[in-house]
Amino acid sequence: MQRWTVIVPVVATVFALSGEGLFAADKEKNDPQQRSPSERHWQIGFTPSFSSGNFGTNTTSTFVYAPVSIRRLFRDGDVTLVIPFVSVTSNGAATLVGGQPTPALGGGCFRNGGTEFRFDKPECVASLNAGQGVTTGQKETHSGLGDIILRGRYYIVEEREYVPLIALTARMKLPTANASQGLGTGAFDHGYGVELSKVFGEHWIGFLDGGYNFIGNPDGRELRNQYWYDVGGGYYFTQRFLVSAYYEEYRSLVADLVNIRDFFFAFNYRATDAWRFNGGVTVGVSNSAPDYALSLGTSYRF
Repeated sequence: MQRWTVIVPVVATVFALSGEGLFAADKEKNDPQQRSPSERHWQIGFTPSFSSGNFGTNTTSTFVYAPVSIRRLFRDGDVTLVIPFVSVTSNGAATLVGGQPTPALGGGCFRNGGTEFRFDKPECVASLNAGQGVTTGQKETHSGLGDIILRGRYYIVEEREYVPLIALTARMKLPTANASQGLGTGAFDHGYGVELSKVFGEHWIGFLDGGYNFIGNPDGRELRNQYWYDVGGGYYFTQRFLVSAYYEEYRSLVADLVNIRDFFFAFNYRATDAWRFNGGVTVGVSNSAPDYALSLGTSYRF
């Protein structure tokens, strides 16, 4: 049986509302300390990220995701527009679906963790003959505009003594990335979720988020819809400096691949009411996740 290597990249931003992937970029949780002062209604942020991994194959790929975010803050929520620049370096077909790793051929065309092509399935052979998803053997870099994301969050319950802060979240992924270069699928996605957070004492805070994404199917592919969740906690060393850790899981969009699982470690520092700094490290614990991902960024409120 002939084998074809499929490089499955992870280029993502957690849409702090409905779990958009594995990068720390703009990963602002449902944190009471992040609520906007009444005189500041806008926020501009930039948090570039870098990831590397073999994603269950024998070849390492690297990815850069550099999003500019524009956020409008309200008393009971926020709306954010994310405009990302993406750069993908791999030796095979790469498609980004809201930042999640996805082979370039339809679901069911690979087995053994996504490394063995299914020549026994006629629909897969037809896709292969059409030139979809065949690796070149040499690494190539493709860069350009990624998928623009519009997302929102609405606080439905304020935190009280025994009640957590609860927010409903939603997001839309607009297919603005170049699908032929593996920067996106060319299909529209949307997702919905819930965020909970609760402060314990003076220094501790807990997080629990989850949601469901409806994934659009591009031509010649059939992708699964995706559930996701993360659970974690944080510690305030000062009122302005928070360190946190999360366990995250995202359902694989392709039936033959295992779910994406990782640990995410982050810091958030509120230097002033206007300036904020953030960073994070992701460590993958499943074959579909990156070996590691790094991010460092800042935002300004006005």
